[in-house]
Formats: sequence, C-alpha cells, structure tokens
Amino acid sequence: METLSQNRAFGGVQGVYRHASASTGTDMTFSVYVPPHDPGVALPVVWYLSGLTCTHANVTEKGEYRRACAELGLIFIAPDTSPRGDDVADDPSGAYDFGLGAGFYVDATRAPFAAHYRMWSYVTQELPALIAAHFPVDMDRQSIMGHSMGGHGALTIGLTFPERYKAVSAFAPIVAPGQVPWGGKALGGYLGDNRAAWRRHDAIALIEDGAHVPALLVDQGDADQFLDEQLRPHLLAHACRTAGIDLTLRMQPGYDHSYYFISTFMGDHLRWHADRL
Repeated sequence: METLSQNRAFGGVQGVYRHASASTGTDMTFSVYVPPHDPGVALPVVWYLSGLTCTHANVTEKGEYRRACAELGLIFIAPDTSPRGDDVADDPSGAYDFGLGAGFYVDATRAPFAAHYRMWSYVTQELPALIAAHFPVDMDRQSIMGHSMGGHGALTIGLTFPERYKAVSAFAPIVAPGQVPWGGKALGGYLGDNRAAWRRHDAIALIEDGAHVPALLVDQGDADQFLDEQLRPHLLAHACRTAGIDLTLRMQPGYDHSYYFISTFMGDHLRWHADRL
C-alpha cells in the first residue's frame, strides 16, 4: 500500500492511499480519515460510497465530515467508484453513466467489463481486509452510507450483509436500478439480460425477496433534477412499509443533487451512524 498524502485535520489524519487490487486488476485509490484517539484503541468505521463520475476525492474535498468524525470517534473511508487505467474498458460512446467512474458496485460478468469491474468484491471483501490490516479499526462496528449510485451501493450492500453493517443510510439513492434508465443501462451492460442477477443489486428487489435491516435513513432533495426519472424514493418507502423496515425518509425542500446538499446533512447521518455503532 502506497501513501499518496497525509494531512492533519481536526486532530486526526486525512490520508489518500493506493494499492494494487486483486479484485479489479488495477491500482485503486481510496481515502481514510482517522480521528484523534488513544493508542491501542480500535475505532468504528463508516464506509462512504460515491456517485456517478466521482472518485474518492469528491467527498474528501466537499463532504465536510471530518469535524463530526473527530467529535464522534469515527473512521471514515471513501473508495473510488470504478477501476481506472488505460486497459480498463469504458462506455463506447464516452457517456458518464457507464464505465469509468460508474462501476455501480457490482461484479461484472459481461465482456469486456468482467476483466476489471469487480467493485462488489473490492468494496465488500478486498478493501475491508486491507483496512483491517493497516488502520485501527474495530471491524465488529462497521456502517455504510453513500450518494446516488453510491446510495444504491450502500443500500444493496447493507441489505445483503445486515450482520456486518450496524447502520445504513443514503443521500438521494438510486433505490430501484432495475426500473430506471441509469440502472437498466448499468446492470444490463455489466450483468447481461438475466434479470434474476439484477435483483441482487436492486434495493427494492432485495427487500421484496426478504432482505431486512432494522432501520434506514435517507435524505432526498425535492429540487433534485433526477428525482422522478432516476431516484424514485417513494418506491423505497412503499417497500419498507410493506416489509416492516423503519425508514426515515426526509424530503429536504429546495435541495438538489449536489455536494451542497450532502454536506448540509452529513453531520446528521454520522450522528445517526454513531448512535448505532
């Protein structure tokens, strides 16, 4: 693991790191904030998954999480959103919603993407093992959150591993990728036409199929330009109500899809996670 940068922040350390990933076959970059703590103390960890076009750096630069993490004693980890490199396949038309920056947190099975796009394995297996080996984390106290495509990733991963993640939350998540254009393009492109395989990466389908967590927190701006076509939080509300999942869905008036929205409510989410960790 190579350290690209480390800086002091609110008494802790904000670092950016790179390593050769066996999952993706590429060098992957991720960021970690470690708050101030006593030597030998293992801290709870919050995983943050970013959205379309993003890298680890978007939330690092705009997320305004460090003060709350320092106060609450939370390690904050932000992986990249897809593999990178000259030999990594991209959207043939260069569109932003597929390929580089748009890994959708799945393990691709279709060529040529199957060679590198294994973000599910990277986020749920490889990177946690690396973090456990190099940082003062308590792996029995993990939670997960994300934005947009990363909100989709947080919901599907949290629902798949409810015993691992003690809290799950999201900002403006894609809740039903099998029913919206972004998700249909990504899941079809990475996984092919077998819609049974899609269901494992669709929060609504997972809940319909019996996946369960005690509670979810979702913030959604009502001025989000993607609200009706791509996000559709009302579908999550219906699925959670039917399944008996305690969903707190907060429609935030006037907020859009940007990091101004995320940074405004980041502290609320981190406190919600800390209460459960």
